[in-house]
Amino acid sequence: MKLVKVSESNKKQFIKFYDNIYLNKDNKRNSMSTVLKSLLYGRSIMCKSVDMEPVMVMDNERIVMTAILAYAHRMPEFLQVSFFEAIEDNPAAFNLILERAYILSKEKVAKKICGGLNIHVNYGLGFLASDYNSWQGFGTPHNPPYYNRLFEKSGFKTIDMVSFKANMKTLEPLFSLKLKEKLEKRYSIREVNFKDLINEARIYTQINNEAFKEHLFYYPRVAEEDLELFKEFKYLLRPENLLFIERDGQPVGFMLWYPDFHSIMSKMESVGLKTVIKSKLYQQKMNTFKIVEIGVIPSEQKKGAIMMLFDYCYNCAKGRYENFESGWVLAENRSSYALGDKWADDVYKKYKAFVKDVE
Repeated sequence: MKLVKVSESNKKQFIKFYDNIYLNKDNKRNSMSTVLKSLLYGRSIMCKSVDMEPVMVMDNERIVMTAILAYAHRMPEFLQVSFFEAIEDNPAAFNLILERAYILSKEKVAKKICGGLNIHVNYGLGFLASDYNSWQGFGTPHNPPYYNRLFEKSGFKTIDMVSFKANMKTLEPLFSLKLKEKLEKRYSIREVNFKDLINEARIYTQINNEAFKEHLFYYPRVAEEDLELFKEFKYLLRPENLLFIERDGQPVGFMLWYPDFHSIMSKMESVGLKTVIKSKLYQQKMNTFKIVEIGVIPSEQKKGAIMMLFDYCYNCAKGRYENFESGWVLAENRSSYALGDKWADDVYKKYKAFVKDVE
């Protein structure tokens, strides 16, 4: 076995291996291939601020494991083992990737190595750690259990995360009419204006940077990076899927939610024009929606802004979807966990990310 650095000559092999992990699988769908390719071919704006070394482990002529070793300039304490995929539980192959990660971390003077973070949390965080035979929702990871074992047995500390799910029919009123009237005097909610996407991306980025600055894996974004991401997926979204909440005319929070587009994708399909067309034609087939991300600036947290966003989203979705699923929530984030626990039926799935000190 040997570790091979990915170059122009073998880049297509890397991508084909990644695609084969997801394509033609009953419970998986390939929704991140577009982002991965833009990173590998240097088309993404993120390439300007992230040093990336794609690697693959070869057993004779067979690829058994791949990853992008990444160092984000705005996250200097971490060297990332990102976009990790493997076709077998192979500790020897994993050690080859880790050995290279240690070398790069020393070169970059990074203090930690992490696994499960795909360049930035906006592109994905964590490995699936339960319900391995279940359906893979749009924007969520799906992998066999040995992904987690490889990191755990290599001395990585586990960062636990969960998602929540609820039947729309079982949801109780979020708050009383009296409280809602009070909050409506304080806040107003508007849907994103896709005709002014440059300015909207700037607002989204600004709120993100303020709301998540204390998050373990978050590092500041620039508006151009989020604009690029929205351009990739905006044709799948309606204005109602990105909500901004304002106080005195100033944006103080947002909610990003959307249908589970995987439910209309075929096994051999990656996200693209075909998915966009099907999302317009077969809306009734998407019976689950996802609340992907909620961000509120610190000064407005625990004042009702999140409740207002939930209420607006609920009124958009009721009668159209049977279930909703949350994005991942850090298990140690007690306020977010309590929020999910209150409004969801139960914890739905578990996820793990990993961190290890560089010795």
